[in-house]
Amino acid sequence: MARLRLMRAPLKYVQGNGALKEFYEYFRDLGKNWLFICSRSGHRTCHDKLEESFGTSDTHRHYEVFGGISSVGEIEKFRKMVRAENIDVVVGVGGGSAIDTAKATAYHEGKRVVIIPTVVATDAPCTGLSVIYNDDGSFNSYLFYPNNPDGVLVDSWIIAHAPVKFLVAGMGDALGTYFEARACYRTDAPSLENGGITRSAMALCELCYENLRNYGAQAKMSVEKQVVTPALDAIIETNVYLSGVGADNGGLACAHSFYNGITSLGGHSAPHGNCVAFGTLVQLVLEGVEEDEFRDVQGFCKEVGLPTTLEELGITTDEQIRQIAKAACVPGESIHNMVADVTEDQLYAAIVQADALGK
Repeated sequence: MARLRLMRAPLKYVQGNGALKEFYEYFRDLGKNWLFICSRSGHRTCHDKLEESFGTSDTHRHYEVFGGISSVGEIEKFRKMVRAENIDVVVGVGGGSAIDTAKATAYHEGKRVVIIPTVVATDAPCTGLSVIYNDDGSFNSYLFYPNNPDGVLVDSWIIAHAPVKFLVAGMGDALGTYFEARACYRTDAPSLENGGITRSAMALCELCYENLRNYGAQAKMSVEKQVVTPALDAIIETNVYLSGVGADNGGLACAHSFYNGITSLGGHSAPHGNCVAFGTLVQLVLEGVEEDEFRDVQGFCKEVGLPTTLEELGITTDEQIRQIAKAACVPGESIHNMVADVTEDQLYAAIVQADALGK
């Protein structure tokens, strides 16, 4: 039987310069008692503007700085707060870990959840899943949710004043979106939500790549100058919404398996998005795309400062490459969504070739 096609997204997405000051206006219908799970920088940059948005409303608001990773113990701590204070809405304010903690807390307690990313380094804000860790920092599990967040709000001013490396990493994560979805579409592989891929999803994924090419370099310049421009707004939407909803509904392939392969080395420090960007180049080599397409994607990476060689990811030995190829091809990895299943040797060859083309 053919796989049923499926499309999911956040219920409401709000973005713009000064959006934080209108937070309550857009989400007041969700409840009266609010718990804000904040990263340190998230609390510092967002608290006063959020409070301004609530004005004189008779709502209960609790702001809590969380411990730094979305761990089992941390989530349990916030679940107790939700129950003790009769919280209606959990809000995640910060980077990926604060977001994942808020999603998990709300899910386990059956509450509404809104996400306020303070960096756009990954497409996590819009997706229906979290990465959960053990209290010692080791990986525990992926937690898949029945729905995407109730709301996502991004204040462009906050993003313009965050370090530029986060915007670039987010573009790297977004770069894989179209090419991975295209690979899944060709093989009728499932999306991240385990449904068939819609034409709507493919259109979002394609627009994701078009926006990167058209606005990426300008957006990077905007953040370097700490100004909000139409180009920056285009890339914020690309990194957060188009990439998040695109990946959720389009699926993953080689680029994300390559990232997972790198994590198996332990102690690597390259950002997720930077690894995905190079993994996208590896995937294009695997697919045997024409040189024009490869050079176009590689040229974009060079233009915005994403890696085109292994050395830029801190990978310097043949042994490391073999380990990445092995870990990226274990059963259950998304690389198996590719046409004609990929072997360790084929992936090893593609990694070496992508690196050579980068040099």
